[in-house]
Amino acid sequence: MNYDLMPVVLYGIIFPIVIGVLLRLPKLFIEIKQNKPWKFDWIKFVAIAIPTLFVIAMAILPFTAAAGIMKISLIIMDGTPIIQTIAGIVLGYSLLDCLKE
Repeated sequence: MNYDLMPVVLYGIIFPIVIGVLLRLPKLFIEIKQNKPWKFDWIKFVAIAIPTLFVIAMAILPFTAAAGIMKISLIIMDGTPIIQTIAGIVLGYSLLDCLKE
């Protein structure tokens, strides 16, 4: 039997991002009701969202073809996936937080 692990890994990565978005959504609705002009906080995006996206990319890298080519020892993947879960929640929250009014 061949077991495809990729759907499980993708679920483990996408679910925390959705939780982070849902945590920020009520405040976004409050900001939308204030009717101010929209801005994008690119400094927060570069400082928070991109590094957390890198941590999440490190979680999916061992299951791709690039893992055999790069020969990287992925120390961050040892043990439990708590780091990827926290990074996913932070990424989802900060993606909506970068939208400013």
